[in-house]
Amino acid sequence: MRGIQIVEPYEIKMVTLQKPIITQENNVLIKMKAAGICGSDVGIYHGTNAAAVYPRVIGHEMVGVVEEIGDDVSKVKVGDRVIVDQVVKCGECYACRHGRGNVCQNLKVRGVHIDGGYQEYIAVPEQDCYLIPEGLSNEDAIMIEPTTIAIQSCARANLVKEDNLLLLGCGALGSSILKIARLSGATIIVADVVEEKLQEALENGAHYAINLKKENLEQKVQEYTGGYGPTVSIDAVCNKDSLANLLNVTGNAGRVITMGFSVSPTEVTQYSITSKELDVRGSRLQNEKFQEAVDLIQKGCLDLNGSVSHVFPFMDVQKAFDFIESRNPSIRKVVLTFE
Repeated sequence: MRGIQIVEPYEIKMVTLQKPIITQENNVLIKMKAAGICGSDVGIYHGTNAAAVYPRVIGHEMVGVVEEIGDDVSKVKVGDRVIVDQVVKCGECYACRHGRGNVCQNLKVRGVHIDGGYQEYIAVPEQDCYLIPEGLSNEDAIMIEPTTIAIQSCARANLVKEDNLLLLGCGALGSSILKIARLSGATIIVADVVEEKLQEALENGAHYAINLKKENLEQKVQEYTGGYGPTVSIDAVCNKDSLANLLNVTGNAGRVITMGFSVSPTEVTQYSITSKELDVRGSRLQNEKFQEAVDLIQKGCLDLNGSVSHVFPFMDVQKAFDFIESRNPSIRKVVLTFE
């Protein structure tokens, strides 16, 4: 079978792989149908993802059809459309014992530490498979995984109706977070440098928008929060300056959520945290949030249809990555399809 491997930074190669067979542990064989290109995949391509191990078949947003199951499988059946949990945890370390397997000491993420979904078939345990709701295309179903990341970030923030949320960044990550954050009833302020993305965010439930090219972040959040500052700030930009900026503008007793994997130094002061007694919390991956995302779709609380902006055949993966590199403003989500 064919797979897409990043051999080293900036080198994508189509390789021949052995088709997996089901085992007692990996007891579901899935024929891949679609795989998303995430910012972290681009980071692996650039060599800036500190967690990645090369060479690697990347892809952690993966949708497929069950082709074969083991004898004791009961969660799925042949022919089911499924999305695959990317987190592989040990179940034994301190984090796992305390219900936080997404930061397992021995964590392995499909597409990062072990091979992921950019291959024609993958074998996984049945507990890592989640049924895709009817009416959602394979391409749009890719967005279930980013939705789980958004659910995790809002859970880490303890986001509630009385909060004023500052969401920094309206790209693919920020857009997914917005869809979940608006369900809380919180007042949402979005900030970005692209006016089109800000207008789209306003149409999708944000209450206020700040164009960082034209407006001062601190002044505008003070205006929109009655002089207090946001009670929750989520960093969906993840550059070297974003954390310091959010610590500066977040109000007393607020929560600041970081999601980036940059290893570039950033300068922050203890004063900015201690004086306001801010909670600075990391939000990594997701912690068993797939069923929650699926349930939101089935209840009609979440609509992922039309979320994907561009689709490429997986054989054209280099073209897809080159297109992402172009930073075309029309890009929202790029998906590879397997036919």
